[in-house]
Amino acid sequence: MVDGRLTLTMVDTGRVPPLLALAALVVTFLVTRGITRMIRAGRGPFRNVDPGGMHIHHVVPGVVLMVIGGFGAVFVEGGVVAESVVAVVFGMGTGLVLDEFALIVHLHDVYWTEQGRASVEVTVLTAVVVGMVLIGSSPFDVDDQGGLQEQGALLWAVNLVVGALIAVVSFAKGKFRMGVLGVVIPLVGAVGAIRLARPKSPWAHRFYTRRPHKLARATRRAARHDAHWNGLRTRFQNAIAGAPSQPRQQGRDRDGPPPPPE
Repeated sequence: MVDGRLTLTMVDTGRVPPLLALAALVVTFLVTRGITRMIRAGRGPFRNVDPGGMHIHHVVPGVVLMVIGGFGAVFVEGGVVAESVVAVVFGMGTGLVLDEFALIVHLHDVYWTEQGRASVEVTVLTAVVVGMVLIGSSPFDVDDQGGLQEQGALLWAVNLVVGALIAVVSFAKGKFRMGVLGVVIPLVGAVGAIRLARPKSPWAHRFYTRRPHKLARATRRAARHDAHWNGLRTRFQNAIAGAPSQPRQQGRDRDGPPPPPE
């Protein structure tokens, strides 16, 4: 009975490949971070890949795996096993690419800097959103029964459009995390869209410039929020990705030991 329900839930609804892709993403990201931290500390057998003196970032094999997995998903025809294989390949590639997301954004090596924390945030948000989509891939539990199915599809479409609009407002207000979550949980995005914007956000620049009292309120609220949450977020990121370098160390080779004191 349990096996039958598991097959109905996971296989018949097509959730096995995306679930494996998500698991591969998370595992690859964590393993990669563990290896880079070992290289940084000079422990273990791992070393940087520097053929000809050029450092090969792991975003490169990540892109290759994403291309293989992506095109494999388009062309593969072999049932759930073949789909699962290409899903794992794609998930591994995505994990490697997202681990160096900040490098792609800044177009220079910021892996062990404060800017590099963006890679952790984007990876966590991606995993959370994909996980929620998997859990709610049939959010209305509509059976294949004519009008009920059509009504469920319509509600799903409306929910998606509303969530996207709310997310756009959240982004404009400088609330990236709530905007991303708002795509799949509109209530979360709605909170970000309704509350005051971050003081340096595009929304504040457009609507608060001539309303100094509102800008002052937004500044005070942002300061309170940051004071309450930044410490917890920093400890969480450090636990996963390692603490960023001190300013004097940021010019060194990314994964090597720090330079001697000047």
